[in-house]
Amino acid sequence: MIESGSHTPGIRVADFGLPPGTALRIERVAAPLRGVLSSYAVLDSDPSLQSGHGNWILPGWARLWIALAPKPLDISIRNRHYGKLGSAMLFGVTSRAMPTSTYGGVSVVIDIGPVAWARLFEPSAELLRDRITPLDELLPPGWSEDLVACIARCDCGSDIRSAVDDFFLQRMPPRQPQEHQIAKIAALLVDENTHNLADAVAQVGVGKRALIDLSKRYFGFPPKILSMRTRFLRALTPMMLATDAPRFASAPAGYHDFPHLIRDANRFLGLTPRRFPANEMPFTRAVLRARLLVTGSATSALEKNAVEF
Repeated sequence: MIESGSHTPGIRVADFGLPPGTALRIERVAAPLRGVLSSYAVLDSDPSLQSGHGNWILPGWARLWIALAPKPLDISIRNRHYGKLGSAMLFGVTSRAMPTSTYGGVSVVIDIGPVAWARLFEPSAELLRDRITPLDELLPPGWSEDLVACIARCDCGSDIRSAVDDFFLQRMPPRQPQEHQIAKIAALLVDENTHNLADAVAQVGVGKRALIDLSKRYFGFPPKILSMRTRFLRALTPMMLATDAPRFASAPAGYHDFPHLIRDANRFLGLTPRRFPANEMPFTRAVLRARLLVTGSATSALEKNAVEF
């Protein structure tokens, strides 16, 4: 098993609440990469204790998934089931929670937000949303193999941060022409004071037509869906992290009433907001807790990750 924890000061592994037979590291990327990449996680589990256990991945931005195990997991995204994954995959931006079954071994997951998408990938995020694609089909020749080899050479514990940082520091493509606008949209999307994304971005010089085009190209979905997903994740993550079942004394912020919340839950989870948190998914909750402690956000889709220009 890898060494759980983080290089972030003040982090205690005990606060992750990891279930038996699992290990987890959450790391922020090096300062020169922030604003493009955010963070990455190393997940590990003992197959004798965790094989076949079910968990969920919440809807969010794209992810690179590097697996150092012959069968790390199988996963479903909407009506697609992926029973056998390669060693390096891209999970596209998603609009639905994904049920998974894990079978042990180490995986490294690297968050890919809209700015990182603009730097790394030529295809539109809209074309690859809610699906999993082999990474070597999308990156320059040799990149995918080199990333897997780079991760396999390190201990995937305390050494993982420098290994992943060095890889991207050496290879990250230059800033893209529309990156400033993409970053502004991303920042406004997660701003609690943004009630209408189109109105908000117009104030920073992005018109409605440009917003729609940029949103589909780099964010994967139209602005309305992104705003709904952000609002829902902001309501859901506290329920996931609470020690007690949600009581719903009042509708969460941003919702008119409970039917409004239930409609969004059915859209993004396929379950009601009562039934989904009732699922046994201790590792999912541990990842959310750990990420909140290290980055300040339980999911990258809510993270405020401003870019300096």
